Amino acid sequence: MIKKLLYIVCAFLPLSLSAQINTDRVMTIGRNALYFEDYVLSIQYFNQVISAKPYLAEPYFYRGLAKMNLDDFQGAEADCSEAIDRNPFVVNAYQIRGISRIRQKNYKGAIQDYERALKLEPENISLWHNLALCRMRESDYAQARADLDTLIRISPRYTDAYLMRTEVSLKQKDTLLAMTDADKAIEMDRYNPDTWASRGMLFLQRSKYQDAESDLTEAIRLSVRNAGLYINRALARYHQNNLRGAMKDYDIALDIDRDNFIGHYNRGLLRAQVGDDNRAIEDFDFVLSVEPDNMMATFNRGLLRDKTGDYQGAVNDFSAVLDEYPNFLAGYQYRAQVLRKMGELHRAEADEFKVLKAQLDAQNGVKKTQTASADKTRKKSDKNMNNYRKIIVADNEEEESKYKTDYRGRVQDKNITILPQPMYVLSYYERQEEVKRQVNFSKYIDDLNNRHVLPQRLLITNNEASLTEQQVKQHFAAIDEESAAIMNEPDNALHYYRRALDFYLVQDFDSALKDLDDAIERDSTFFPAYFTRAVVHYKQIEFRKRDVGYEIEGLNDKQPQVRGIDYAVIRDDLDKVISLAPDFVYAYYNRANILVSMKDYRGALVDYNKAIELDSRFSDAYYNRGLTNIFLGNNRQGIQDLSKAGELGIFAAYNVIKRFTTVEEQ
Repeated sequence: MIKKLLYIVCAFLPLSLSAQINTDRVMTIGRNALYFEDYVLSIQYFNQVISAKPYLAEPYFYRGLAKMNLDDFQGAEADCSEAIDRNPFVVNAYQIRGISRIRQKNYKGAIQDYERALKLEPENISLWHNLALCRMRESDYAQARADLDTLIRISPRYTDAYLMRTEVSLKQKDTLLAMTDADKAIEMDRYNPDTWASRGMLFLQRSKYQDAESDLTEAIRLSVRNAGLYINRALARYHQNNLRGAMKDYDIALDIDRDNFIGHYNRGLLRAQVGDDNRAIEDFDFVLSVEPDNMMATFNRGLLRDKTGDYQGAVNDFSAVLDEYPNFLAGYQYRAQVLRKMGELHRAEADEFKVLKAQLDAQNGVKKTQTASADKTRKKSDKNMNNYRKIIVADNEEEESKYKTDYRGRVQDKNITILPQPMYVLSYYERQEEVKRQVNFSKYIDDLNNRHVLPQRLLITNNEASLTEQQVKQHFAAIDEESAAIMNEPDNALHYYRRALDFYLVQDFDSALKDLDDAIERDSTFFPAYFTRAVVHYKQIEFRKRDVGYEIEGLNDKQPQVRGIDYAVIRDDLDKVISLAPDFVYAYYNRANILVSMKDYRGALVDYNKAIELDSRFSDAYYNRGLTNIFLGNNRQGIQDLSKAGELGIFAAYNVIKRFTTVEEQ
């Protein structure tokens, strides 16, 4: 996510000493917005800085970063180019422009960026990583191997390099070296599902299906629900004639990813083999809804329609196939059989005559007929209709993407990082989820909303949504309106609180804190002001952490310098909330999170306990209490809490359980 990505760019350029204070402040607010993933809002702030001081490189770079996260890769590339024109010595500008070029499939341009950046930082792991992957995309496997060899010399325990070199070895037909690297990756990181998945795929390619199933099973055990792993294990099971096991894997894969094309197609074939004809038709119906011109699926559905008595449907399917493939003899044979069942003997005889004539021509050497290949599977792109009974596997490029490591620099929340559930806030906006885990309710906040003293309904959430451009404009306008209201009623605490929320939502934390201070000064019993002030202070600390010089994915050993007193200020505000509203469960939860940050784990457990006592279905509290217990060595209690969190909807809890269960077993 953007939080980790910003670690790599925090030291991009020192702010100009001659810059006016307003420019500095707008730049800081823009970076706040970027850090907290308000990309549209951050672009507006960077536009202001660029308009005032177009000679600065920094705002172009950060605007490019925001555009990249909005999938505007062309705009991101242009902004990074502007930044490089102004300062060509900043590695991260090349890094982000390289990512933007990759997303546009301009691998040669990305390679140029990474080569230039490596002249500035020759031991930057992320640059070597992306460079090697770009070489692989360009099929320059010899140079990719050389780059990976260099990367491994720089960082001999960097697992992804071994995984990539495994892929390169396969492309160069060196399966022995590929297996050596796959074994090494597992030896170094046994709890990374990618290492097991990579070796499992290697076993599949070498037709060692039992070994492949074993490795893919381990990858599944260590992974969050991953449809691709089940699809691949189904293939290993199919090759061992374990059709029921393969179908079960396809069922799970489609439960995770209901639109998985390969899952539906292959499950349809297997259902047909075991006589589950009607449900097999459903699978092929789905395939044809995605690819109406898929003749393999059309033909297989025709066979199933024949078996279930839908003769006209079968004839329609066979006819569609024969229109596309007029030399496909099996199509005429099966259509003739169905036409006889329907009593259309003249048409049936015409089809049978075509088959007979083609067979005689083949015997006399006049014309060769196409036959099925010897393999049990076929590539998805295979158009040989005689392979219609074979399950499909992904084409090479698709297959690689299932288990080959990603480019470094954009999405870096890897499976290896375990983080607690975030703080709760009071906001007008919440990100929509497919499955709502819990209803966040407070009688006081509900009463506040029913009084209609705020412009919008106040929500309690730890899943904040980024603002749209229209919402940003609304809150800037609201700030002006509240400023006028404060002039008329300077002693009204609600005016200050309303404006504080507007400042908070546009990421102007300093102004928000000043208004919250003023609101509390005018009404010391208004606990939402204390709660919001604690959240804003916490976000300021989170933002400040990134200004220490982190490299990508936190590979630098430096740690952010955050003083205990900073967290103590937050804790004091939450203490006040609890004294004013002892049943406000989210204050206990937030305070527990702060105590964890202060390394007071025992105190945190007390607060998580209280939160759960007040709300027995508080999934986030169970999850965080589980992590805290595990940190303290109470694995059994921790796993029990994580199990409850998973039951209540936090599915990531199951991944953590798998890891620590594995640790206990060993």
